[in-house]
Amino acid sequence: MSLMTHLECGLCGTEQDADRLWNLCPECGKPLLARYDLETARLVLTREEIANRGANLWRYRELLPVRDARHILCLGEGWTPLVHAERLGQAVGFDHLYIKDEGLNPTASFKARGLGVAMSRALELGVKAVSIPSAGNAAGAMCAYASLAGIVGHVFMPQDVPPLFVAECRALGAEVTVVDGLITDCGRVAAEGVRDFGRFDVSTLKEPYRIEGKKTMGYELAEQMEWMLPDVIIYPTGGGTGLIGMWKAFDEMEQLGWIGPERPRMVTVQSDGCAPMVRAFHEGQEFATPWQGAKTIADGLRVPAAVGDFLILRALHESKGTAVSVPDSDMLEAANLIGRTQGIFVCPEGGATLTAFQHLRSQGWIGDDETAILFNTGSGLKYAHLWA
Repeated sequence: MSLMTHLECGLCGTEQDADRLWNLCPECGKPLLARYDLETARLVLTREEIANRGANLWRYRELLPVRDARHILCLGEGWTPLVHAERLGQAVGFDHLYIKDEGLNPTASFKARGLGVAMSRALELGVKAVSIPSAGNAAGAMCAYASLAGIVGHVFMPQDVPPLFVAECRALGAEVTVVDGLITDCGRVAAEGVRDFGRFDVSTLKEPYRIEGKKTMGYELAEQMEWMLPDVIIYPTGGGTGLIGMWKAFDEMEQLGWIGPERPRMVTVQSDGCAPMVRAFHEGQEFATPWQGAKTIADGLRVPAAVGDFLILRALHESKGTAVSVPDSDMLEAANLIGRTQGIFVCPEGGATLTAFQHLRSQGWIGDDETAILFNTGSGLKYAHLWA
């Protein structure tokens, strides 16, 4: 089923056997990326065949890492709506504005994509217990697929995480540990359990397969736009797996002959209270310095240090994109504007993309005749306490 050939380090290029369990590159400690036999895929796989498949991310199964269909864990993840936001566009004076609504995934966020694929591959490779540090949505997704697979899930969450996220993970059968600190502190405690008890670490970009699930957002976007990519993609960035994954998908699709060489300008959006990627981009750095005192209402953006920082920055530079930070208060105002014009209850991260769009429009960075996509990464229901 899968045409995966090997794993390749995103930094040093070292290749590894794809049918062994790996976390980071053993040579340099950076993320490993799945590679595929795209020449064969070009011969056997067509856009027309894909169009007749099921409405979930496994429609792209040859370009995903699971080799045997018996190991696929599917809750209906993927194929989320691409909404032409006409009323929102009227409110902000822009005709070609779209929202990719990831809040309609299982567990109500885009994390279902990455964890659905990662947990399917973990099951295939014989994993019995998994571990994740998370501020919420990733943990919920991991727990759902771990439960479906019969794998024991261990979750480590910061103490300020909304109670709903903790309740979700416990209801899905995981063991939850609340840590006094930030997501980076959760990662440290989780790593101790990985070392001491042999759990498999499914942290963001610390294993090769979450990015493969996230890249399907890029495939879907191209397919839903009739294989013509937009001019601009605005993406809320914590760990950045989705942005990196989409950039990877665009390269794969060009090699498949499904799209041409044109690319969207990629935009990273972060909070003023935690903006390591924005700072690194504007300083021209290859790697991002960890953000001190990270604070934001958008739990998915409270990531002081990203393992794949260099891959995010590489995508921004290669696409001639940019990085923007926005105030938390503006996120909520923008989320409310989306809600009252489009009927979509977006998460704060989704609101951040509209704020960034408005900022870039005011600068003339996005032209009147261009097409822009806002990614809403989760349902506002998970953050209902912010509106209470």
